[in-house]
Amino acid sequence: MTQQGVRWSVDQVLALAPDAASRKAGSRLGAAGPWSGAGSCEEGTVWGLCKGSGSKPYQTIVDVADPAGAAYKCSCPSRKFPCKHALGLLLLWAGGDDSVPAARQPPDWAEQWIAGRRSRAEGKRPTGAGSSPAAADPEAARRRAEQRAERVTAGATELEQRLSDLLRGGLAAAEQAGYGLWEETAARMVDAQAPGLAARVRELGAIPGSGPGWPVRLLEECALLHLLVQGWLRRDRLPADLAATVRSRIGLPAPADGTPVRDRWLVLAQYDTADAKLTTRRIWLHGADSGRTALLLSYGAAGRAPELALPVGLALDAELSAFPGAGQHRAALGERFAAPAPSSARPPGVPTAQAAARYGEALRDDPWLESVPVTLGRVVPVPDGDSWQLADAEGESALPLAAGTRSGPGLWRLVALSGGAPVTVFGECGHRGFTPLTAWPQETGEAVPLC
Repeated sequence: MTQQGVRWSVDQVLALAPDAASRKAGSRLGAAGPWSGAGSCEEGTVWGLCKGSGSKPYQTIVDVADPAGAAYKCSCPSRKFPCKHALGLLLLWAGGDDSVPAARQPPDWAEQWIAGRRSRAEGKRPTGAGSSPAAADPEAARRRAEQRAERVTAGATELEQRLSDLLRGGLAAAEQAGYGLWEETAARMVDAQAPGLAARVRELGAIPGSGPGWPVRLLEECALLHLLVQGWLRRDRLPADLAATVRSRIGLPAPADGTPVRDRWLVLAQYDTADAKLTTRRIWLHGADSGRTALLLSYGAAGRAPELALPVGLALDAELSAFPGAGQHRAALGERFAAPAPSSARPPGVPTAQAAARYGEALRDDPWLESVPVTLGRVVPVPDGDSWQLADAEGESALPLAAGTRSGPGLWRLVALSGGAPVTVFGECGHRGFTPLTAWPQETGEAVPLC
């Protein structure tokens, strides 16, 4: 079956947008009005001309053969990737009408781009295991690792002293000192090549004065940071898996060295978080045969969507290799044996009490864990005063929704999907509550992204 016949859904297209503004602008271009010369071919390419403000229309083309590695080209000057024209063209194509008809031959400008991609793909060759600098000079790599470890140790020792000074001076002093104190400390951790410590220090800086109970929250986070520092300083005494977790939390890179697991991986959720410099995409997968849940991370510079895109509802026949660390879900995507395809499968659900227990168990392996992935079965969203919770349809237990989800559109989409009836919900369960990411109607129906 050719990929041209497998059209994406609107949600799958919008999941590719680099930001909310691009999503909105692309939606306005998802109608036939501004488009001309649109078409698609069996190889999985869609093209079209979009009328803009200039005299010449923008030439837009997208390779849709593989949603996980979709490629885009547009003659517009936008620095966002994909641009609004590529999103609009994909939305037009996803509509399934005659606005983007099948064509035997693409126009010359599109054919040139297609031919270039084919040529580059044919020219790619696997890189030998011994071609990396580290493999070429393992002794130099060992020395670099030792030098970095020494810098991290110096930074961790300094941070431990600053935490001790904070507690001796009293937490009230943290509010008076302002954010500058924390930013300077975070910069010192960056100099020590410990980005994980730097990130946690910046989070500390946002707590003082953040609302009622902030001293308690600050003390809790300081305790976790102290535990991480002590874990690093005593890493030689820790079990191997826990030591790997500490190194990961500190921010030291490690290869995905787990045994590759081939499975048909169902895409459970995909969502982006962004700061001024980087967009991080999180993709949750569930193995149909292995029953494992895995997390893929992909990154993009500001203004560009991360390269990897696996919209919810697709299934991928591929190998995944786990990263080291106790209780870690993160994995690396290995060989793919087929392009992602729509799937009606869904993971099995558990009661809310079992979901909370899973988080508690996971904390034994990773005390710094914010949440764990969980699929809840037969739950109903119900109001709880000013907030909401997911209650078991049969039973008396419930999970509160995380504060950040209570006012977003995902909550109301979930409430509308349920209509008072039980639903299956996948999300992240942690100390801040449950964050719903995807839902399925109880009996039949496709996955509905909530983020």
